[in-house]
Amino acid sequence: MNPVVAFAPEPDVVGRVEKRLFIDGQWRQASGGGTFAVEDPATGRALCEVSDGTPADAMAALDAADRARAKWADVPPRRRGEILRRAHDLLIARQDEFALLITSEMGKSLSESRAEVAYGANYLRWFGEEAVRIEGSWKVSEDGTARVLVMRQPVGPCLLITPWNAPLAMPARKIAPAVAAGCTMIVKPAPQAPLTTAALAGVLAEAGLPEGVLNVVPTTNAAAVTEPLLRDGRLRKLSFTGSTPVGRLLLGQAAGTVLRVSMELGGNAPFIVCQDADLDAAVDGAMTAKLRNIGEACIAANRFLVHAAVAEEFSKKLAARMNKVALGPGTDPAADLGPLIDERQRRKVAELVDDAVAAGARVRTGGVVPAGAGYFYPPTVLTDVPAGSRITREEIFGPVAAIQTFTTEAEVLRAANDTEFGLVSYLYTRDLSQALRMSEQLETGMVGLNRGYVSDASAPFGGMKQSGIGREGGNTGIDEYLEQKYVAIDAAPSGAGESR
Repeated sequence: MNPVVAFAPEPDVVGRVEKRLFIDGQWRQASGGGTFAVEDPATGRALCEVSDGTPADAMAALDAADRARAKWADVPPRRRGEILRRAHDLLIARQDEFALLITSEMGKSLSESRAEVAYGANYLRWFGEEAVRIEGSWKVSEDGTARVLVMRQPVGPCLLITPWNAPLAMPARKIAPAVAAGCTMIVKPAPQAPLTTAALAGVLAEAGLPEGVLNVVPTTNAAAVTEPLLRDGRLRKLSFTGSTPVGRLLLGQAAGTVLRVSMELGGNAPFIVCQDADLDAAVDGAMTAKLRNIGEACIAANRFLVHAAVAEEFSKKLAARMNKVALGPGTDPAADLGPLIDERQRRKVAELVDDAVAAGARVRTGGVVPAGAGYFYPPTVLTDVPAGSRITREEIFGPVAAIQTFTTEAEVLRAANDTEFGLVSYLYTRDLSQALRMSEQLETGMVGLNRGYVSDASAPFGGMKQSGIGREGGNTGIDEYLEQKYVAIDAAPSGAGESR
């Protein structure tokens, strides 16, 4: 079974982090004086109180971003890139401190938090290098009477809304290209985990980011705070990572001022194991794709589709591996898996499991909420999961592997694509032709081929269908923050119309 290991005290990094709003280069209390509690998900106890931003604070942040807009856009690309590189180096130098902060407010193990710091910092480095590669073009018009100049300019003030499940990497993935492109911004972190974003803002300011370029407004009333921003014509872009239902609402609001939008929304990732797959490699990949970030990731494997000929062997191997995973606070080196973010999320995971079991699914390991403090849920493997059950249609966001079987390639492709989501797929096969054929037919923006991990700062991250709009990372990630401007230059030949 999965015992919950004991808690080991750690240094008070939370006490050293700013709890106020960051607006126009200054830390300030919320205009209404309100605060909200940030919980430690390993204990359910409050870590601290954080200033609770208001609509007035949001507008003050937009005022600051608008004032800084023109001057920041004129800063040479090399200088913008150097700021990002200095911030990268500061993050790496403080990796352990940032990792402990992430674990304190989000719950994942310290080893995973250290990996997140490295991953998030890499976005700062990557886009610091991309800042000097913003290119335009020059050509002769088709009739020869003009020269066509295309330039790329920063889109303007941006609203960046980030989730709680990766409190450093997600803000870094949005802030870095905005800084590189020459945009100013307002960041609204999730109230469950706002501390790491505040610490990141401090690092960027220390690295030389000018006042007003980055503003951070945590709040428990997201709708009230974001609505006036989205109605204000000075805001020119919205970037959101979160659930598809909230994304739909924001898209409707963004239509009022025809905002540029990029969205990374929900997922329902299929994890496909073909008959010829290396099962040990597939189980390794499943452990990564399912348990990374405690399963609280948009790219977590959600539906396990395993060929009937190997399903029992795969299920046994996966259940045996998951049964050995130790639950506990992320700060304890004996723990492999931390708590879910809060009681609401744990209750949702438990309800999905209970619903599947009531419909006929078999529990191979886990499936029972452990006693004691904190929001722990054990790694769980379900087999014989009925088609169409809630757990196959909804994003689990927890450490539960729901296994179904298939017998033909056409059948599994239909099942994999039978969802409104299209973020990522995982595919295990040793047949190269089948791998390429299925990768082409899977309706997702990313495919992990014989690999349970796809996140990479140098690759375009994003989905199809209702999993999002646009891409983050890679060579195209900076495009989301740039406008194209075309200048037609008269170049009619001298003496046009004269005989030659």
